[in-house]
Amino acid sequence: MPKISSRAVQMPASPIRRLVPFAEAAKARGTHIYHLNIGQPDVESPAEFWKAIRGFGDKVLEYSHSAGNASLRRKMLHFYSERGIDLGENQIVVTTAGSEAIRFALMACLDPGDEVIVPEPLYANYLGFACESDVSVVPITTHIEHDFRLPPIEEFRRRLSPRTKAILVCNPSNPTGALYGADQLEELRELVLERDLFLIADEVYREFNYTGQECPSVLQMAGLERHAVMVDSVSKRYSLCGARIGFLCSRNGEVMTSALKFAQARLSPPTLEQVGVEASLAAPQSYFDAVREEYRLRRDLITSELRAMEGVVCPRIDGAFYATVHLPIDDADVFCRWLLESFEHRGRTVMLAPATGFYATEGLGKQEVRIAYVLNREALGKAMECLGEALNAYPGRTEAPAPRLAHS
Repeated sequence: MPKISSRAVQMPASPIRRLVPFAEAAKARGTHIYHLNIGQPDVESPAEFWKAIRGFGDKVLEYSHSAGNASLRRKMLHFYSERGIDLGENQIVVTTAGSEAIRFALMACLDPGDEVIVPEPLYANYLGFACESDVSVVPITTHIEHDFRLPPIEEFRRRLSPRTKAILVCNPSNPTGALYGADQLEELRELVLERDLFLIADEVYREFNYTGQECPSVLQMAGLERHAVMVDSVSKRYSLCGARIGFLCSRNGEVMTSALKFAQARLSPPTLEQVGVEASLAAPQSYFDAVREEYRLRRDLITSELRAMEGVVCPRIDGAFYATVHLPIDDADVFCRWLLESFEHRGRTVMLAPATGFYATEGLGKQEVRIAYVLNREALGKAMECLGEALNAYPGRTEAPAPRLAHS
C-alpha cells in the first residue's frame, strides 16, 4: 500500500472541531449543548447581504477576477481609507476567507524551512497553515498571569535565528482576547526594521475592541511599507462565516504580485458571496456599534460569572470574543470530552475548546480552555451555570494553586 505524505501525517487536527463526534453523540441522546467551542456568532448578518444575494440576476454564476471583483476591491479600499488605512488598487487581493489570506502571506513571504515567530496561545490553524507551507512556527509564550500581553521584546530577540523571516500576530487575539496596543506594536516595528523581517498581522477582530483606545493596524505604522502584511475577513465583522471572503493587503509590491499568482492558481474567490459582501459594506455604522456593544456585554457577563467560580482564573479581555481561562482541572482535553460524554445539568451541557491545541509548545494549556462567547446573553448565563456545576462534579478537579493575575 502506498504511504501518505509526511506533510499529511504532521498536519494537526483541529482542536476546535475534533470533539464534534462526541457532541453529535450527546445530541443524539437528547442533551442540549451550548456551543462555546467555535467562533460562530449568532448575531444576524446584515440585511444588505441577503437583499443582494436574493436580487442577483445573472443567469450564469461566473468566475470572478483572481484578485476578486474590482467593485468589491474598490469599496474595501474606501472602507479602509475611512479608517485611516490608505491603499492602492494593487495592494489588496480578495481571498477565500482569512484562512487563505494567511496561507498566501506565509507562502509569499517565507521559503520552506524558514521560521515565523508567533505568540502563543495562538490561533490553532496557524499550525496547520505552517505545515502546509513547510514553514516552522517558533512560539513565544504569553501568560495568563499577565493577561496574555506580549512579553518584553528581548524574548522575541532570543528566538531570532538565521531562518527567522517573519513575526505573526493576531490583534486582538484569538484565542485570548488580549489586545496589543500601540506601545507593544511599536517595539515589534523597531525589531522588524532592524532585522529586516515581515510583520504579518491577522486583524480580523480589529473592530471588536472594548478599551475605548485605538487599536492601530500594522498598515498605519511608519516605515513598514515593505514589511507589513495585513490579513482581514468579513466572517466576524459582518457575521458571515459561511461566505468565506477575506482580504490580503500590503504595500509590498512583490508580496502582492506573488499573492496574485497563488490566487490565479485557485482561479477565484466565491463569486456570489462577493456580491453579498459588497452590498454589506453599505451597512450603517449603527450595525457595527450595536454588534460591538452586544459583545462587550457578553464579555462582561462571562467574566463576572467565571470570576465567581472557585479556582477559575479569568484574565482581562480587551477584544475579539474569546477568553482563555484557567480551570481547576487535571486535563483540559479529558475535561472537555467528559462534558460531552458523561455530564449534563438539567439536560444541558457545554462544549469548550481545550487550550492545549492553541499552544505550539508541548505540555502547555493543560488546565486552560478557550471560551467563545458567541451566544446570546440568556444562553451564555445558562452555559456558565452548566460549567459551574460541571466543575463541582468533575472527578479530576484539582485544588492546586491557581495563577495570580498581575492586575488583581
